[in-house]
Amino acid sequence: MNHRVGRFVFALVVGLMVAVYSYRWITDPEGREARLLEVNVVEASRAVLRETIGVESLEIVDTLAPNRVVGKAYVYPEGNGWSVSGYYRRDDNDRWHPYLMMLSDDFMLVTLKIQDNDPELGQRAEQDHTLEVVN
Repeated sequence: MNHRVGRFVFALVVGLMVAVYSYRWITDPEGREARLLEVNVVEASRAVLRETIGVESLEIVDTLAPNRVVGKAYVYPEGNGWSVSGYYRRDDNDRWHPYLMMLSDDFMLVTLKIQDNDPELGQRAEQDHTLEVVN
């Protein structure tokens, strides 16, 4: 009989702890605010990438549109800015091109490193200090 009461009290205490922790986690606005900020960073990085590549219809794999077959993508706060990585391609016949982008805290491009063999991008990289193209 003692074991039954002990198990019941243990289950009740653990259940109550899980319920309180879940409630606090769900109602914590800090997690939602951080996620919203990361979404804004990734959307800004998409606009910068499209503008830099010069193609409006890029297919982009990033943290908002993950594709584990292509590769992993990250958004990470770094110093006074953000690091964003991902992959892009111009169309279905193009291969996936990895990129790593550094954005300032106001979402302005600091550096963009891409792996692409487009000669036009290579020429632009010679003149633009924020762009680095690796073949």
